[in-house]
Amino acid sequence: MTIPNILTLGRIALIPVAVALLFADDPAVRWWAFALYAVLALTDFLDGWLARKLDQQSALGALMDPIADKVLVAALVIALVARGDIAGWDVAAAMLVLAREFLVSGLREYLGARAAALPVTRLAKWKTTSQLVAIALFILVPLFGADFALAASALWWIAAALTLITGYGYLATTIDHMRRGTA
Repeated sequence: MTIPNILTLGRIALIPVAVALLFADDPAVRWWAFALYAVLALTDFLDGWLARKLDQQSALGALMDPIADKVLVAALVIALVARGDIAGWDVAAAMLVLAREFLVSGLREYLGARAAALPVTRLAKWKTTSQLVAIALFILVPLFGADFALAASALWWIAAALTLITGYGYLATTIDHMRRGTA
């Protein structure tokens, strides 16, 4: 068990706590939800950086890190929709984000069974960053009001656009593998 793997597994274990904190009506608890979420989001970057820096990359980390990322995003998005913090047209963006995550997971599973790779792109890293920051803003909306909600919504739609672009790119790569007979 390596430090990066402990961070990844710890992130997964703490996601339900972050979600539960969102459902408290106390503003102080909302701050705790934000703080915990910020730590979880930061470990998304820290575990990969540490794995490379400490030369502790592992099969477990390669498997669990993308799962932890997707579970973090999906759980928080669903909770924020349920609470009404993500509402109106922003729910459509949430559905696009979640659908893309399922699509890419399926594409990776399909290609993995055929020993073909679907590496993470730089744009996909920006997509993840924009999603994580937008979710953080949505967590804070009840504390800061309508102007803050507008900023959260704008970033959320940027994240949704990057989500669609990267999803399309991964789909095109998979189709290319299929055409060339490498998948």
